[in-house]
Amino acid sequence: MAKNDLIDSAYSDYSDEQKGRRDLERLKKHNARLQMICDQQSEQLESMKKAKFSFSKQRPQKPGKTFLRFIVPDTHGSLVDQAAITAMFADLERMGSSVREVILMGDHLECGGFLAQHHVLGYVAQSEYTFADDVMAANAFLDEVQRLAPKARVYYLEGNHENRIERWIVDQVLGHAKDAAFLHKMFSTKNVLGLDKRGIQFFSSGEKYGLRVPGAIKLGPCHFLHGSNHGKDVARKMAGMFGGNVVFAHVHTQQSVTVRTVSSGEIGAWCPGCVCQLQPLYRHSTITDWSQGYGLQIVRSSTLDFLHCNVPLIDGQSLLQGFAGMF
Repeated sequence: MAKNDLIDSAYSDYSDEQKGRRDLERLKKHNARLQMICDQQSEQLESMKKAKFSFSKQRPQKPGKTFLRFIVPDTHGSLVDQAAITAMFADLERMGSSVREVILMGDHLECGGFLAQHHVLGYVAQSEYTFADDVMAANAFLDEVQRLAPKARVYYLEGNHENRIERWIVDQVLGHAKDAAFLHKMFSTKNVLGLDKRGIQFFSSGEKYGLRVPGAIKLGPCHFLHGSNHGKDVARKMAGMFGGNVVFAHVHTQQSVTVRTVSSGEIGAWCPGCVCQLQPLYRHSTITDWSQGYGLQIVRSSTLDFLHCNVPLIDGQSLLQGFAGMF
């Protein structure tokens, strides 16, 4: 190799070495910048963790005295569902003395047959209905309620089925007031179920009890009435109509809604469902969407504020089973 070639080769090697050193220095500086950014990010994350934002703490309040309010929707007398009511009674028995109020939401008499002439009979079995059997079934129901909750105050709201008795009486006497009063005394719901003797307070669907709506009562911040509306979203309608908390029956389906209003704040409306047969013969042409259940409220004794729960009864089993001992 010529001398010049050796010199050129040596210079080339030197240039490559210098370039490699410069590249290495650039990489070191780049890595240093990346490390600085990582350190800054870590410091920022640690600073965020140590932020002074905190949630206010509230001292746990001593649990006040509470009681249970047991709410029974439509049972329909002799058309009661035996499996459903047996499950409901089992829950009531386990709750025992904690139940201080029982609200019977109405339609605990079916009042079929001659009292329901608007229903066209389509089956022989329907002709076997008797008002006497209906009354016996309703009385047996009341006997069991009072046996299982002997210390509870019981309220009975008249439903549209019980009201059939009064409408039938008025129709039979052709509007004669004295005859109507006589028959009503003999065959009224209060009489055939012995409500006065039982100490059960009865609320007629045609009378007002300190509210603008007949047949409705108010216990603390909650209204109760049998109701007359039908449909999928009755709970929302009821909350809007009352502008306050309300429990209703009549629609045979479990419904609930919670809304917030400007004037009343947060309010709710609930229907517990029913405890009657889900597919009675008079609905032979239409499959119902009814659901079985009852209502339960845990009520604070001092303020009467409450927590409402619709308890489903499915295939003769209470979904509260196993929890009722908590009460």
